[in-house]
Amino acid sequence: MSVRLTVLGNINIDFVVQADRLPRPGETVCSQGDFKMVPGGKGANQAVAAARLGAQVTLIGRVGNDAFGPALLENLRREDINTNFILQDEEANTGAAFITVLPDGENAIVSALGANNRCTIEQLEAAAPQIERSDLLLVQLGVPAEVVNRAIQIAVDRDVLVQLNPSPLGQPLPNLWRRAYALVPNQSEASEISGVQITDIASAMEAAEVIRSEGITVVVITLGPAGCLVDSAQGTYRVGGFPVEPIDTTAAGDSFAGALATALAEGMPATEAAVFANAAGALATTIPGAQPSLPQREAVNDFLTERREMGEVTVEEL
Repeated sequence: MSVRLTVLGNINIDFVVQADRLPRPGETVCSQGDFKMVPGGKGANQAVAAARLGAQVTLIGRVGNDAFGPALLENLRREDINTNFILQDEEANTGAAFITVLPDGENAIVSALGANNRCTIEQLEAAAPQIERSDLLLVQLGVPAEVVNRAIQIAVDRDVLVQLNPSPLGQPLPNLWRRAYALVPNQSEASEISGVQITDIASAMEAAEVIRSEGITVVVITLGPAGCLVDSAQGTYRVGGFPVEPIDTTAAGDSFAGALATALAEGMPATEAAVFANAAGALATTIPGAQPSLPQREAVNDFLTERREMGEVTVEEL
């Protein structure tokens, strides 16, 4: 039986261009080809990632009173995601992200939260029974902190696992962040949360130890192509990444987060879940766009089978 995930987070329309480089102040750089509009937003991306990997997913969020909102809702429904708790705001525009993709696959993003920033406690309370029936609640910071707090409280009161992806870290962490079962920051987020500047594996270990001392059960610090570091009561491990030829790194972190949440909800040990998530994240870099790049379960399983045969699955105790 599929695990049940509830996701609280932002829903965006992404405007994507490719360019040889980013413009300097006051400069205009021409894109390489036309721009694309694709569904995005960390909450929506992670919900789609989990759904494609076999989870039953409910997404809580808000879209705007414009042409993009209904289109994004329809796209989510095509992914078999429960959209009953996504509201259409009558006063705000749908969230948007403006993404420039460089030749090496790296990207630069400017995000406008729009309707995402108008999610309310009342909206969340209506979804409380759905959270309580879930195996795991997956949350990010693309909606107001008080809404994230309430969601975490509802989950922990019913012993539902919580995975917090503290991104975008442009606002203070929600007060209840320490109640999360798993915290999944990238290197810069982990540095800011812990106060330890991460420059290598040793400093990443130190940062993870500081964060876990706050009460977090599992800390997973993503390290880009190098994989991730996993710190839990079972020990500290470096889980290696998988070499691929990246085309676009947009949503690779969301693919990782959705995969990790699905695997943890299924009961995989943290290191095994991290291997699975690394595979999903690597595959997402090989296809352009956010949600178009998110892999199906069969693709991840086949990728892992191939990479195990090649000896590329590495889990190193530190």
